[in-house]
Amino acid sequence: MKAKSRSSNWIHQSVFVGPAVVFFALIVVAPFLLSIYYSFTEWNGVTSNMKWIGIDNFKRIIVADEDFHKSFWFTVRFSVTNVLLANIVGFSLALLLTQKLKSRNILRTVFFLPNVIGGLLLGFIWQFIFVKGFTTIGELTNLAFFKLPWLGDAPTAFWGLVIVSVWQTAGYLMVIYIAALANVPKDITEAATIDGATRIQVLRHITVPLIMPAVTVCLFLTISWAFKMYDLNVSLTQGGPFNSTQSVALNIYEEAFRNNRYGLGTAKSLVFFIVVAVITSIQVWVTKKKEVEV
Repeated sequence: MKAKSRSSNWIHQSVFVGPAVVFFALIVVAPFLLSIYYSFTEWNGVTSNMKWIGIDNFKRIIVADEDFHKSFWFTVRFSVTNVLLANIVGFSLALLLTQKLKSRNILRTVFFLPNVIGGLLLGFIWQFIFVKGFTTIGELTNLAFFKLPWLGDAPTAFWGLVIVSVWQTAGYLMVIYIAALANVPKDITEAATIDGATRIQVLRHITVPLIMPAVTVCLFLTISWAFKMYDLNVSLTQGGPFNSTQSVALNIYEEAFRNNRYGLGTAKSLVFFIVVAVITSIQVWVTKKKEVEV
């Protein structure tokens, strides 16, 4: 009977999980393994002439590829800034919209809507806002903020990307934080308030430690989103001016598909994957240690 039960369970698992595993292997695992092989070759991605060159691509990336170094440094600065601001804004909105407001459901919908819009479309919309909208407002109000060359200068283009990215992702993080705040036991916060704790003390010593699982998830998501940023980069600045806002993802695309150096491009993507995997693993390990149980 046990053997029949095990075989029946195996058949059920194979039927329901098997197709997903097969498609995952074909779509994700196989291309990933092939990209590892390609990273050790010199290949233009089109012809059948593929030359094995060992670790020469990685040497070039680490030692001589200044464009990649510049893109990587920009991506790191963008990611740190975006992760901090997106989580602060998302958490602040969650705190606001867990209060007893009549319009909180409408506001939740409004703040979440930017996340529904695709990155490319969002970038083109904000490009129009920065180029046409802000210029018009600046002419009417004479305010220096609206007269800045938002997409024409490296510092302002950087902050333009940050503004749009935070505006897009904060609403999604807000939903996660709202769910976490709703599960904080009210009796604990009420007891702390009765004992004389201020709102800041309750937030710092009770609320934040209890929602650390949500913080772990939100930090993981924002770090991975920020490092992989591509669509906003293409639609908003196209890496300009003079590649000053070119992300690593865009640099990899340019290397592989425009410069026809597919082997070098896959080597860059492998290096990028390892860096992001290490950073996110460290982040999850650190924040997991700070989680507490009631």
